[in-house]
Amino acid sequence: MFPVLPSPSPSTVPAIRPHRVCELRAAGVRFAAHRVLDGIDLVVGPADRLAIIGDNGAGKSTLLELLAGTLAPTAGEARLHLPGGVAHALQNPEFPPGATVSAAIDDLLGDLRALERELARAYDQLASALPAEQAQRLAAVSDLQDRFETRAGYDVDHRIDVALDQLGVGTLDRTRPVAALSGGERARLALAVALSSRAELLLLDEPTNDLDEHALAWVEERIAAHRGALVVVTHDRDFLDRFATAVVHVSDGGIRRYGDGYPGFLRARETERRRLAERHEAWKAEVARTEELLATNAFRLDAIPRKLELDGFGHGAFRARSRDHGAVGRIRMAKERLSRLREDPAPPPPEPLRFVLPDGPAPDADSSGEDDALVTLHDVVFQEPGRRLTVTAWTVAPGDRWLVTGPNGAGKTTLLDLLAGELSAASGSIDRRPGLRVARLRQDVGAAARGSAVEVFARRAAVPPSDARAALLAHGLFREDEIERPARALSVGQRRRLDLAVALASTFDVLLLDEPTNHLDPELVEQLERALDDHPAAVVTVSHDRRWLRRARQHGAAAVRVTEGAAVVAS
Repeated sequence: MFPVLPSPSPSTVPAIRPHRVCELRAAGVRFAAHRVLDGIDLVVGPADRLAIIGDNGAGKSTLLELLAGTLAPTAGEARLHLPGGVAHALQNPEFPPGATVSAAIDDLLGDLRALERELARAYDQLASALPAEQAQRLAAVSDLQDRFETRAGYDVDHRIDVALDQLGVGTLDRTRPVAALSGGERARLALAVALSSRAELLLLDEPTNDLDEHALAWVEERIAAHRGALVVVTHDRDFLDRFATAVVHVSDGGIRRYGDGYPGFLRARETERRRLAERHEAWKAEVARTEELLATNAFRLDAIPRKLELDGFGHGAFRARSRDHGAVGRIRMAKERLSRLREDPAPPPPEPLRFVLPDGPAPDADSSGEDDALVTLHDVVFQEPGRRLTVTAWTVAPGDRWLVTGPNGAGKTTLLDLLAGELSAASGSIDRRPGLRVARLRQDVGAAARGSAVEVFARRAAVPPSDARAALLAHGLFREDEIERPARALSVGQRRRLDLAVALASTFDVLLLDEPTNHLDPELVEQLERALDDHPAAVVTVSHDRRWLRRARQHGAAAVRVTEGAAVVAS
């Protein structure tokens, strides 16, 4: 390590802190024929806390890369002023082939390691400097050392060790090939280094994914202590609520920035929805008024006879022709007005998410007798290589709300498979009401079926093809130009929305939701929660989403805890 020199004088250290650390002006990114971002204007200040939200595939991670300077815009410009460095924790980090964990850490520390090497060279030059050069060399060393100490560079490796331990990967062998780590381990490695770097700008991509409560609390504590700028991509609504001072929404290749944090974003979006509805109603009223004007003048024109006997030297014919001419003019203007209105319609806002309700009277949700059970599990044992699950007794009745919790790999999804009838028990009994209808939103978005998005939707939701287009567009989950795309060409986020659209259009008695907040932007999750509030079906949810769990418990949801191969139903 290097000796610690006295603090440099103010004349040798830049005293002016920039008012912005990143600035994008009309920036665009295009990969071949695919436009990801277009015409982006964004300024990040030195104390900003920005959250980036939007659908998967919308360009959120690409936006982070622009801000990090690791991706150059194909249009416009990106201006970065980051003397204090940048730390970028990707969700799926990549490293040079053959890199060890230790080399990956050096790669992630990038600018700090470069500063360390530069400081070492400066010391070497100071040691060999001629007397006339020593003052200049000393000033250079002092400046570099000040920058290095500002980042607490001397202790960074110790901080990384602590961070890895807090994130549950403290036992990683530094000589191990980083390619041998799981995706989750690589993501936590990148997060640990970023949070330890003391960089001026912190860029985080889904930092709360797959963290247990202890690790999550530690990460939020470190972020709260960060004194520079923060830009984070996240779907975690609790995280948004706590840290975001502004929200940047990415959609259709563009962005829109909303102030007042996450609550301000929700209020602004609701205001936008109301304004869209008002414009649509005004447009409909104008179309109706113009059509009425057209019909009235057409009736008047038809009432004027084409031939008249001349009287009074032809004055009657002149008056008739005058009325005829006025009606024709009004009809022409009304037709032109109607054509303009229809060429430039004011579309209605997307409908809030709403599930199809079953036909007939709703079952008595307050009754808990055996006759009202939808599914009953009794002394169930499921076993196959690598998986085992036991359930002593569990009854799911109409209107029930159940939360299934437990560590990863404990068997939560297996429990949903048993409820859905997709797996059979080795022993015990699973009784289902005859004709039971089950809908499911799965955790993993699998390979899409053949056909366009609207064709797949029509088949899976049993919607007549003539109604499928309107039904798929109704909730704003897709744009018109997206529903004709091959389903296999849809992004993960789009396929997730297609799964959600199928569930919305299906009639069910039991709805199984496996991590329903995955791949959906927070605004849709808020709508999904409200859509389920008064639905008469039973809803069983597996989720790690803190806000979803808290809200469900406040609305009376009961718990099933799955741990060590056993599902324990709360009494």
